[in-house]
Amino acid sequence: MKKNKLLFFLTTISFIGITSCFAQESPTASGGDLIGSNGSVSYSVGQVVYTTNTGSNGSVTQGVQQPYEISEVLSTDNFSELVKNLKVFPNPSTDVLTLNMINTGDLQLDYQIVDINGKVLKAEKNIPNVTNITVSAFPSAIYFLKITNQNKEVKTFKIIKK
Repeated sequence: MKKNKLLFFLTTISFIGITSCFAQESPTASGGDLIGSNGSVSYSVGQVVYTTNTGSNGSVTQGVQQPYEISEVLSTDNFSELVKNLKVFPNPSTDVLTLNMINTGDLQLDYQIVDINGKVLKAEKNIPNVTNITVSAFPSAIYFLKITNQNKEVKTFKIIKK
């Protein structure tokens, strides 16, 4: 009799514990991961519910995977008419980067090399149309090369130092 009461008690407690547990749920019909030479993608099919929260700094859609992207940045001013063929090569680089452009507007262009934390590692003012930038002393990492005109951003490049 004591065993039956104990078994009933444990069964009841287990049932209550299981029914009141909360975990992440995803009512999806299917999903998976795709992996290729250019990257990977996780996907789900049949997502029923999601919410979007919007604030002054942007928005986040809960229930949907969010990408992290680094892309080329242009400022609000249009410098494309004044600075043509703005190129940085070789990228990735091990020793010297070459910045090549045609400055038709006689702009006084500067550059800064900034690390991923925003620290300025190297800078030069009034650069010529062809500029060689030595990066051999930098450790292997990702950097940003910012081209500016009077503290207004003309273009930013993502640089990979091997």
